[in-house]
Amino acid sequence: MRERLPLMPTGARQSQGVPAIAPIPVPGSRISVIVPVLNEATRIEQTLADVRDDAGELIVVDGGSSDGTAEIAARSGAIVVGGVRRGRASQMNAGADAASGDILLFLHADTRLPTGWAGAVRTALAGPRPAWGRFDVRLDDPSPLLALVGAMMNLRSRLTGICTGDQAIFVSREAWRVTGGFPAIDLMEDIALSRRLKRLAGRPASLRERALVSARRWRSHGALRTIVGMWWWRALYFLGASPAWLHRRYYGRDA
Repeated sequence: MRERLPLMPTGARQSQGVPAIAPIPVPGSRISVIVPVLNEATRIEQTLADVRDDAGELIVVDGGSSDGTAEIAARSGAIVVGGVRRGRASQMNAGADAASGDILLFLHADTRLPTGWAGAVRTALAGPRPAWGRFDVRLDDPSPLLALVGAMMNLRSRLTGICTGDQAIFVSREAWRVTGGFPAIDLMEDIALSRRLKRLAGRPASLRERALVSARRWRSHGALRTIVGMWWWRALYFLGASPAWLHRRYYGRDA
């Protein structure tokens, strides 16, 4: 069964059914970068270094790493949130609860934002619409096939208004409040959040600046197998399969 969208107060809705969302104070807006991690010791320091100068605050939410990820993040100047149920949805929600920014940006540890990312985000959210968005991506692999994969991810997202976590989703604090955050599901939390935001806050800003995303899962499992698998799992989700069932099938274990 699909997750139920939060009911909004009658006075918060516009005539077309989309709630009014207050614009953020762009020139002085504070961006909180939230990074969910699990055993990312080899990547987390560089990921944080890339965004440290332009982020208002860095929040790393650890899902129980055993490789020193949390300690590295703390030494890199991040606020480290621990003791959280493992899983990107619960970790990112915990990070948002700890954040003080006007804008929340959710960044995977294996994604690197482009130069000028903070200014691009502030400009994108300068008015009451859009209230959320994402970056285009490219994979860190010279393969023509993976270049095509990145291009198709960007095109699909631009056409559908649905974003994935690899695209560094960002959202105004007010839009986050209206949607209620990531639903408490074990898989497809990025798709579910995008659907909520699209319904309650309109279509996203689709920035053409490109984030650099690790191609490690494509290299590990094979490009074609990964592509087909991703489409298969998403098709099952859209057809009504429960995220808990998908998680068990995808990872071979319960969340």
